Amino acid sequence: MSRDIDDDDDEDFETLAPNVASSAAAKLAAEAAPAEPPAFERTSERKFEPKARKGRQLSLKARAVGFLSRREHSRQELARKLKPHVQETDNLEVTLDALEREGWLSTERYALSLVHRRATSRGTSRIVSELRQNGVEDHQIAELKSSLRDTEPARAREVWQKKFKGERPADAAQYAKQARFLAARGFSSDVVRTILGGRGGDFDEMD
Repeated sequence: MSRDIDDDDDEDFETLAPNVASSAAAKLAAEAAPAEPPAFERTSERKFEPKARKGRQLSLKARAVGFLSRREHSRQELARKLKPHVQETDNLEVTLDALEREGWLSTERYALSLVHRRATSRGTSRIVSELRQNGVEDHQIAELKSSLRDTEPARAREVWQKKFKGERPADAAQYAKQARFLAARGFSSDVVRTILGGRGGDFDEMD
């Protein structure tokens, strides 16, 4: 069965926040890899992960900077990625605290970044669910959620027009197909009914 949803690349590159100290970046980059080849390659995560110098173990902090140089992460998400690399001498929580203190890591920036990446293709419920899954607290989500709900009808219409070329369903089967697509993207049933027209009964029967 074909999938209606094409998930976005979860590793989109984003630049670091401007307040990150350049001296710290240079120090950690030098630790991560020799001058040639570059410490970080902005391709896939597999190719991107920095390599330690020969005979030298890559530090947990340098590995974290490798992830954060590609895009923002929440604390919980970064901890999950770093956990398999923790050595006996490492303290994951202390490392995460240091990254937050130095400005490398910010769950608030992560939340804003994720909303920016997902808003053009996902409904409010899908975006909020992803934020929660990655450790963003409800009080941080509240304002973003309100804004997403305000723009959801317009965003859903754009997604629908792109997928179905603006052609409204001609029968119940087409209605069900289009409604399922929008609902799977996280758009609310009220918004789906508004976009697809006065066939709310057909949508109710799908639930």
